[in-house]
Amino acid sequence: MLIEGQVRIPSGCAIAAVISKTGKKMTGEMITNAMKPMHDRSNGLGGGFAGYGIYPEYQDFYALHLFYNGRSTRKSCEQFLKERFEIIQSELIPTRKIPEITDEPVIWRYFVAPLRSALFSQQLDEKEFVARTVMKINTEMPGAYVFSSGKNMGTFKAVGFPEDVGKFYRLEEYEGYSWTAHGRYPTNTPGWWGGAHPFTLLDYSIVHNGEISSYDANRRFIEMFGYKCTLQTDTEVITYIMDYLLRRQGLSLEDAASVIAAPFWSTINRKPEAERKKLTFLRTVFPSLLVTGPFSIVLGFDGGLMALNDRLKLRSMVVGEKDDCVFIASEEAAIRVMEPNAENIYAPAGGEPVIIRVKEGLF
Repeated sequence: MLIEGQVRIPSGCAIAAVISKTGKKMTGEMITNAMKPMHDRSNGLGGGFAGYGIYPEYQDFYALHLFYNGRSTRKSCEQFLKERFEIIQSELIPTRKIPEITDEPVIWRYFVAPLRSALFSQQLDEKEFVARTVMKINTEMPGAYVFSSGKNMGTFKAVGFPEDVGKFYRLEEYEGYSWTAHGRYPTNTPGWWGGAHPFTLLDYSIVHNGEISSYDANRRFIEMFGYKCTLQTDTEVITYIMDYLLRRQGLSLEDAASVIAAPFWSTINRKPEAERKKLTFLRTVFPSLLVTGPFSIVLGFDGGLMALNDRLKLRSMVVGEKDDCVFIASEEAAIRVMEPNAENIYAPAGGEPVIIRVKEGLF
């Protein structure tokens, strides 16, 4: 019970996720409701969701979600996009007017395919081309922010409590095989639409509970490779680190987890020789990508999820399962909302990645 004058600040934000290993589709209503019992972990300055498998009719095209500060910004950005992409579909993202969500920007989406002439002229593969386009818009076009850019997935975020954000974006009308969610309690960065979680690049998305004390070192390193941190929050850099390690360096999920939540040297020295050599190599090659400070994250990607705590496990995270579904959340109460009969509830150890993949051949 609080004494008069005290303010309860729970240990960070709220995260939740669900995935069907058989690719079964679930509406966004389940993940929206999961955030309700964790309401006090947020303060209304940011909420958001990522859904995978939600655009089957456009699954071969990149879905670009953008915030605009006005019509003129949208027109100039669209002209830029037309020089680089074939735009298959362009539309407002459907929303529901509710009193809890105010001052919304123009929220637009495009389903696009890179022009072959543009790929050829820049000598890039299409993923790198899309990633550079996102960086260019977010750094050089004031008032325009790309907040989602993957195939057959989309991010939906706003300033507000997550359960209100889900209602605002009408997530009950979307169906996906995997969902992640976040309720924000910003401590040293502003609460604004672009700064809400998830943060994404291509099909990678990150929701994060914690605070990154290594942010400046991480940012300086990753920006040497063309990434630009523009969204005014430390979590953004984790998304770019994962893209760099997984897509550009070709590391496995397990090895990427061993970079950002690297075991202590004393732990590495006790490992069998082969594992000790690999962990030593990763710590030596990527020292600036060690993420320090308290964190629990969920990485969404095409066909799966990865949950990871910092190596000291300074933020809560629990995992449960039922039938073909796996559930992840900051609190067991959120899992029980999604599946009252969830089984095998446990808290992963610090630095231990929990990786769930949809069965091969389903997508």
